[in-house]
Amino acid sequence: MGKGKVHVNIVVIDHVDHGKLTITGNLIYKLGGIDKRVIEQFEKEVIEMNQRSFKYAWVLDKLKAEREHGITIDIALWKFGTTKYYYIVIDAHGHWDFIKNVVTSTSQASCLVLIINSTIG
Repeated sequence: MGKGKVHVNIVVIDHVDHGKLTITGNLIYKLGGIDKRVIEQFEKEVIEMNQRSFKYAWVLDKLKAEREHGITIDIALWKFGTTKYYYIVIDAHGHWDFIKNVVTSTSQASCLVLIINSTIG
């Protein structure tokens, strides 16, 4: 995958609960980076766990503890391609407890997306 395509490493960061994973997971889905059936399965699972707003977050949050507690613990990567580009999306979380992982992941970036929730004062 990605041979002859432009490679882009995108690091996405935010502060805790600003919606990074929901936005990123939805974008990956919209760009064809994950199968619709996987998202449909996530929809069923989030209802069972009473975490309805997390279906797109689960694209990158794979650990059981992350899904149960609604927080990102480890760096996650998602690889996919379009006709012209090969993307690696690197999830860097906003918890101060894991800041070392954020520093490590940003060193691999071609570009960085910063998610800011403007509704929080």
